[in-house]
Amino acid sequence: MSELRTNVCNVLVIGAGAAGLRAAIEIHRMGAEVVVVAKRSSRDAHTVLAAGGINAALGTRDPEDTWEQHFADTYREGYSLSDPRVVEIVSTEAPAAIHELLEWGCPFALLEDGRIDQRFFGAHTYRRTCYAGDYTGRAMLHTLAARVGELGVRIADNHYVSSLLVHEGVCFGALAFDQDYGERTAFFADAVILATGGHTRLWRRSSSRRDENNGDGMYLALRAGCRLQDMELVQFHPTGMVGTEDLAGTLVTEAVRGEGGRLFNSEDERFMTRYDSDRMELSTRDRIALANYTEIAEGRGGPHGGVFLDISHQDKGFILDKLPRMYRQFIEHQMLDISKQPMEVAPTAHYSMGGVVVDSETHATDVDGLFAAGEIASGLHGANRLGGNSLTETVVFGRRAGRAAAELSRKRESQLRSRSALDAAQDDLDSLVHDGDEIVRPVQRALRDVMWECCGVVRSEDGLERGLSRLGEIEQMMGDIDVRPTAEGFGDLAHVLDLRASLMAARATLLGALERRESRGAHNRSDHPAIERKLQVNLRARLDQSGEMHIESEPVAAVPPHLQRTLAAAAELDSSRGLLE
Repeated sequence: MSELRTNVCNVLVIGAGAAGLRAAIEIHRMGAEVVVVAKRSSRDAHTVLAAGGINAALGTRDPEDTWEQHFADTYREGYSLSDPRVVEIVSTEAPAAIHELLEWGCPFALLEDGRIDQRFFGAHTYRRTCYAGDYTGRAMLHTLAARVGELGVRIADNHYVSSLLVHEGVCFGALAFDQDYGERTAFFADAVILATGGHTRLWRRSSSRRDENNGDGMYLALRAGCRLQDMELVQFHPTGMVGTEDLAGTLVTEAVRGEGGRLFNSEDERFMTRYDSDRMELSTRDRIALANYTEIAEGRGGPHGGVFLDISHQDKGFILDKLPRMYRQFIEHQMLDISKQPMEVAPTAHYSMGGVVVDSETHATDVDGLFAAGEIASGLHGANRLGGNSLTETVVFGRRAGRAAAELSRKRESQLRSRSALDAAQDDLDSLVHDGDEIVRPVQRALRDVMWECCGVVRSEDGLERGLSRLGEIEQMMGDIDVRPTAEGFGDLAHVLDLRASLMAARATLLGALERRESRGAHNRSDHPAIERKLQVNLRARLDQSGEMHIESEPVAAVPPHLQRTLAAAAELDSSRGLLE
C-alpha cells in the first residue's frame, strides 16, 4: 500500500447522497471549507433509487393541507415513537426546501400555472408528494450534484471510510482508502457529518443495491461512541420485484399505487378490503407489506411467490407520463408491459427507520464534532415511515447538520489531531489484509439469509434467538476471510469492511427485535401480536468498554402542548371523514 496522504478541511462529509450534498452546499454557503468523501460517484449515490416523490404541505392540489396535518400524519403513522420536534422541523421546513430545489433546476412536474404538482402517497390525508415522474431521487441528486459542482466543492469519489478518528471523545476526521489503488488518506476536520444511509442490504430481498446500505455508517458511529436507536424498526416496502436472484427485491415505487395501482391475489381478489377497507392500496406501508406477506404465506400468491399489482386500467400514455421508469424497468428485466399485464411483487427490505441518536435541532451525535443526517439518523419515522418523507428529511436535515457543523468549526480554537488514534486506525485496516480460507461474498450471503429468515416481515422469539446464534457463527468466520488486494483493486477489503459493519448492525437489530415484545408498525411479532403501552419507548444500543453490546430503554420525547392540539385537530378531521377505526 502507498504512503498515507493527508487532507485538511473545516468539515468532512461522509456520503454523497442527497443529505451529504445538501450539507456540503450549506457548509460552503457559510464560508467553511468542505470535502465530501463518497463510496460511489456523487451522481450515483443511493438517493437515485428513491423514485416516487418528496413531501411538503404546499397545498397545490389540496389547499386544505397544512404543515400541521403533515406533522399529524407523520407522527401518528410512526406509532408515537418519533421525536415530535424532529417531525415538526421536517413539516415546517419542507416547503422552503422544495422551492429551493426548484430554483436550482430540479425538474419537478408542474401544473400549467407553474406550481409544483402533487400526488397521493399512502396514509397522507392530502396530496402532498411532489415528484419528477417516478425518478424523483435521481432528479434531486443530479440537481444537488450540479449545484455542488458550480460551487467547486471537493469530492473524493470511490473512497471507503474505514474508521472515524476520535480522541478523548472528540471526532477530528476519518481514515479512508481509494478502492482502485489502495492509497490511504487521513481526512482531518473540525467536524464530520455522517450521511451514509441505512442497513437494509442486510436482508436477502432488499431494494438496495449490492454494495450499499450495509450499515457501515452505523458501525462507524457506534465504534466512535455513539448510540443506535430502534434498529429493529425496519421498513419492508410492500412492492419489490420477484424473479431471479439479481431482480429479487428491486423497488416497485409507491407511485404506482399513488397513481391508481390495485393489488390482487392469485384468486383475483382485491384483498386490501380485508386489511384496510377505507384506504385500500393507499394504506400505510407497514399494513400493506403485512397484507402482501399474509396473502403469500397463506397460499394466495402467484407463481413466483408474490401478489399482483395492476395499473393496466390506466391509459398507456398516462403510465408513460407518470411512471416512465417503472414501465421501462419491467420491459427491460421481464419483457412485461405494465400497461397490459399486472406486476408480480412481494415485500422487500427498504428503509432503516432507526439509526444514530442525534440532537433534534442540529443532528449532533453523542460524540463532540460528529453529526449525522439522512437515513442514518433516528428520530423522524418512528415505527413506520410515510413514503416521500425520506427525501424531505435529506434536504431539511442535511442543511441543518451542515450549518451546525460549520458553526462548530468556526468556534474551534485549533484543529485536533492524534497520532495514536490515526495509528490505531491504520493498524485496524492492516489487520484485515491476510490470506484465509473464506471468501467474503458467500459469508455476506449467509448473513443476509439469516436476517431474511429470522428477522423478516414477521418475527418470533425462537426465530430471533436462532438468528443470534447463527450470527455468532458467522462472526467467528471474520478472521479467516481472504483479503489480498491485487491489480484488480481493493474491492475485497471494502467488502470485508461492509461485512464487519453488517454484523454489528445485525446484532443491534436482532437484540432490539428481541427486546421489543410487541407488534408496532413495521415490527411484527407473531408471539406478541398487540401493541404494548409500556413499550412506547426508544430502544438504544451501545457498546461498553469491552465492546459488548447492550440495549437500553429510553422514554419517547414528550409531545409539547401546541403539537398535542395539532394531533387532536387531525383526529377530529379524521373522525368527520370516517377514517378513525
